[in-house]
Amino acid sequence: MPTVQDAAVRRSRTPAGLEGLPRPGRCLVMGVLNVTPDSFSDGGLYEDRRAAIDRGLELAAQGADIVDVGGESTRPGARPVGLGEELARTVPVVRELARAGVCVSVDTMHASVARAAVEAGASLVNDVSGGLADPAMASTVAAAGVPYVAMHWRAPSREMDRHADYRDVVAEVGAELGRRLWELTERGVDPARIVLDPGLGFAKRPEHDWTLLAGLGSLRELGCPLLVGASRKRFIGAALAAGGAGEVPPGGRDMATAAVSALAAVAGAFCVRVHDVPSTLDAVRMASAYLDHCDRDADPVRAGCGPHP
Repeated sequence: MPTVQDAAVRRSRTPAGLEGLPRPGRCLVMGVLNVTPDSFSDGGLYEDRRAAIDRGLELAAQGADIVDVGGESTRPGARPVGLGEELARTVPVVRELARAGVCVSVDTMHASVARAAVEAGASLVNDVSGGLADPAMASTVAAAGVPYVAMHWRAPSREMDRHADYRDVVAEVGAELGRRLWELTERGVDPARIVLDPGLGFAKRPEHDWTLLAGLGSLRELGCPLLVGASRKRFIGAALAAGGAGEVPPGGRDMATAAVSALAAVAGAFCVRVHDVPSTLDAVRMASAYLDHCDRDADPVRAGCGPHP
């Protein structure tokens, strides 16, 4: 039977190709830093450059393994911004945080922003379109040689809700992510550097999000680490309301987000992306302690102790 020490060593290994990222021996926690006026839960709070840098440093001090800097809102219905504006919002913040020793990712769909952010010190590119929004993204991240998060994406934010149509959401998202993985690899991206994201809330209804969470084990069969971004999203608010909590605004969903993060970590997520770092950091630490004490000879689905990437 595997020992507690065996389990800890297995989880502490950063997957090949992702060595530039932290390796704390548990699910990573990515802190959200939106430098936008219109993000769905914190738009405008960190639009000022100094406020954004201070918030990024605060997230790192709170324990965020990665700080994800985004200059274009991807909330439902959001309108795109010009490249010049996105560059001006993100690159100076990335540069200052990287200089301070923070592991930074850039949340962008645009190759030129990704390139500039990596040159400024970003260690990872987080693309909600999975390379579909900008044909130059694949060659850009291939040349940069940094880890790349490819999310499941069907349409831009302003129209994505019209594409939330699935017969078998886990199978369809898995097939579409598999195609992205193949296409990115064909265009030169090292598959060992690819992290996949099922895209909770993007062209998904609440029932799709819950089914995807329950099906993370199937998505891990694609062979890539998984990032899960559930923080403050509509499906969490809907579940809280159905449970009798009433209408809970996005900022009141952090404890529920931490619970979902723990579920994702137990299911084998490599990283969770959240707005409130302390609550989720505690949650993934509890998930790690739980996994350390799982009977790994038991049924991995029933025990919740499947192998980690």
